[in-house]
Amino acid sequence: MTNPDPSRYAAQVRTRAAEAGVDPQLVMAILYNESYKPHDPELERAWQKIKPDAAFGVANMHRATFDQTKHGRPFAARTWEQLPDDPDLAIQAEAWYLHDLSAQLPAAHGKYQTSELLALGYNTGPGNMKAFARGTKPGAQAQTYLDTFRTNQAKAATALG
Repeated sequence: MTNPDPSRYAAQVRTRAAEAGVDPQLVMAILYNESYKPHDPELERAWQKIKPDAAFGVANMHRATFDQTKHGRPFAARTWEQLPDDPDLAIQAEAWYLHDLSAQLPAAHGKYQTSELLALGYNTGPGNMKAFARGTKPGAQAQTYLDTFRTNQAKAATALG
């Protein structure tokens, strides 16, 4: 089993966040949020056979999200199936997806910080992110994700030094 601590990806997070024009602390905090399950390539592939819509890689990305995000990007020729074996690809796709989400974020954020809305968008999708920005209250699962994200921001800052 591989080391579940995302801090070991700090260099990749810095590089990929800069490439996509997003905050590296946001990218790292989401990696911490997504580190709740082991990211072992064989285990992920076995789970995918049971649950075909499972998420892959250290950033837990679903196939449809990856396929949508990769268009016109440096990793356009890569496939979702490569995510479990390539943490850098997973981080690159995460950073660009956050870039795409930020372009959809309404100017008025309500009570949430931009990073919080982007984390919620990463977890629940752009439609829900926009609803939260307009004042819709997150459900229990999304609220737990947000609470965990808030906690993980300090870990992310430490990891990135």
